[in-house]
This record gives sequence, C-alpha cells and structure tokens, in this order.
Amino acid sequence: MGWGRKQMTMQFAFTAVPSGEEILRRGTEVIRAEANALNVLAERLDQDFVDACELIMGASGRVVITGMGKSGHIGRKWAATMAATGTPAIYVHPGEASHGDLGMLVPGDILVVISNSGNTGELRCFLRYAASINVPVIGVGAQKNSVVMQNARVKLCYPAVREACPVNVAPTTSTTLQLALGDALALTLMDMRGFSVESMKRLHPGGTLGLRLTSVRDIMHADRLPLVREDAPMQDVVVLMTSAGFGIAGVVDVAGRLAGVITDGDLRRHFDHVLTATAGSVMNEEPKTVPADMLAEEVLRVLNENQITAAFVMEPGAPVNHNVPIGIVHVHDLLRLGLC
Repeated sequence: MGWGRKQMTMQFAFTAVPSGEEILRRGTEVIRAEANALNVLAERLDQDFVDACELIMGASGRVVITGMGKSGHIGRKWAATMAATGTPAIYVHPGEASHGDLGMLVPGDILVVISNSGNTGELRCFLRYAASINVPVIGVGAQKNSVVMQNARVKLCYPAVREACPVNVAPTTSTTLQLALGDALALTLMDMRGFSVESMKRLHPGGTLGLRLTSVRDIMHADRLPLVREDAPMQDVVVLMTSAGFGIAGVVDVAGRLAGVITDGDLRRHFDHVLTATAGSVMNEEPKTVPADMLAEEVLRVLNENQITAAFVMEPGAPVNHNVPIGIVHVHDLLRLGLC
C-alpha cells in the first residue's frame, strides 16, 4: 500500500513515519489518478454538454447553483467563474434555501444542482420549488438514475470513478471532475457570448488580474514626449534625454512621424563623434514600438525580449504614413504596477 502503513483502516494507522520518497510517491499517485479521470471526462463529453450551454445561453435570468458539502464548495467556484466571464450566476446554499433563500430562484433562471450521489436530502426542496415555478434544472453528478437526474432537464454526468482517498470516501477525484466541468462550461459560454478582453477588464479592475488587463494607453506618458527632428544636434539630444529620464529620444520627420530612436546604447556606440553628429545620423532606423491597445503584461514581454527599457506608443491601426507617436512607456512604469 506504500507509506509504510498497515492495511488501511478508518484510523489511518502508520507503522512508521513515511520517508520522503514514499510521500512523493503518494502525492504523485493522487495527481495521476485525478488526471486520468479528467482524461476520461474529456473523452465522454457529449450532446448533454451542448444542451447545457444552449439552455443557459437562452435563459433570460441568472444561473443559480446549489450543492451540499464539497459539491457546494465547487458550486461556489462555478458561480464565481461564470460571473467573472460574462454569465450572471450566484450560489445558494441548500440549507439556507429551505429557510427562505428559495426566493433567490425566479422564473427565467436556470438551476444547476451539483451532487456526486444525486440523492442528497437537502437538495429536494430546491428541486421541488424549481419544478413549481417552471425553472429548468441542469443536474451535475455521477449517478444517472439519482433523484437529481430524474428532475433534471439536462444531465451532465461525469464518470463514477474511485476517489483518490485511500478508503474511497473523501471527495477528491469527483470534485476535481466537477471543477473541470464547471470551467469547461463557463469558458465555453464565455466564447459563445463573445466575451472580450475589454469585457473582462470591466469586471476585473483590481488585483493582479486587473493589472494584467490594463492597456498601455492607461499607463503611458503622453505629455512632453522626448522627440527631436532628424537635423537636431546631438548635444541637444543628450540634454533632452537627460532631462526626460526615459533613456531614449524619438527622432521624427517634418510631419512628426517616427523615423527612428536614439538610446543610451546609441550614445555609447557613437561616443567618439556624438557631439558633432546629428540625430538622423545616430538614430536606429528600426525602432521597437507598441500599439496603445496592447496589454501591459504583453508590453513588458516585448521590452524584455528586445532588451530595451522604453518604447514609443503608437495609435493602433494607424496607416504607415501616419506613424506619429502618442506616448512612451518605460519598464519602470510596468514594474511600479506590480508586473514582473
């Protein structure tokens, strides 16, 4: 059995403290058991999944999710993921439902009932109430002939696999399947709704995710850009670069279009004649720029991959002959946001 233990009993008695190798082996066994179950689930996804998606898409109300015990914890995750990806959803505890919270469910809603056995007693009042107000039920569980499935319009059945728990009791593999099924449903609905990055950004203004969804337009410097003409003396360029503090100057033509950039590295490479040269003779004619709608996380990747510390920001979709910089972003701007 591993772990240096006797035949497993409910007391989980050990004959000795398990070795590090035994601990790792057991952890690996659990992860592989759950991964194998997920593969089976993926292979068995069928028309019922399509029906569930179409039923939710056609609803005028919310998705109300319920479940007891560990299934209830998974139900909370379902509701949170759906709400965050464009499908209005709430979780209602079945115990609270029987004490007044049944009123959370109204005509036009969809009721999702998650239960591995499908026969949990606390769910029955919810099922009866849903039927009384003609709210369709999506059942989620492992038992096709359970009470939940008998009352469900759509039956999302996952494989009845053995739990990773050594005595096949603690919900482990089954809750992993529930969680994955919820993610699959939420993200498929997200695609069906055409839920965009901008939509995600409106719902996630805070935290690390909010930072990752911030566009460079929101953080760029748009005033007093370090720009010079091609015929500008390098003495003036050095003064501008020093005062601006970005370590870069943009070189523009008479129409204000970006023709190149000069960086601290260019100053070092042309050190022997930098004070007698013009900006046009020193500049790099193939500057790296970023569009204003690029996400901050992607901008940081571009800067890192090109080993540069700043880039000019351009209006997305502008024609090549209108290559006028509208801002500048420095790696420090991104690091101050908490991106790294």
